[in-house]
Amino acid sequence: MNEFQNRLSIWKALSEFYLDTELVEEDYNSIFQILKASEKSLKALKEIDLYEVFPTLQKILHSVAGEWQGFDENWLVRECQKNYHRRNNILFRIITKVRNKNIYWMREKHWKEIERRFEN
Repeated sequence: MNEFQNRLSIWKALSEFYLDTELVEEDYNSIFQILKASEKSLKALKEIDLYEVFPTLQKILHSVAGEWQGFDENWLVRECQKNYHRRNNILFRIITKVRNKNIYWMREKHWKEIERRFEN
């Protein structure tokens, strides 16, 4: 699997954190398996979420209507790719960190579930 294909699976898996649905044990196990198969560190995966997925899907977290069914894969890939290419831009990083600080709590539970699985 090349880096792009690897990232695509990671983006799709992490996008589950942004859906307005309650994730259950099976969901977390499935997400964990994908993330583990990527062979990336937990730190690297969190950075992919922060700098590639979060900027794409952050508005969903603010939406009253939410999103329940998943995201159009082509759109998700296109937007995450854009963020991937600007992830090293210092201004982009600062803005993203500030925005994330206010709403990380909405994904924190998900990351705790994934961290727990990485520890076992």
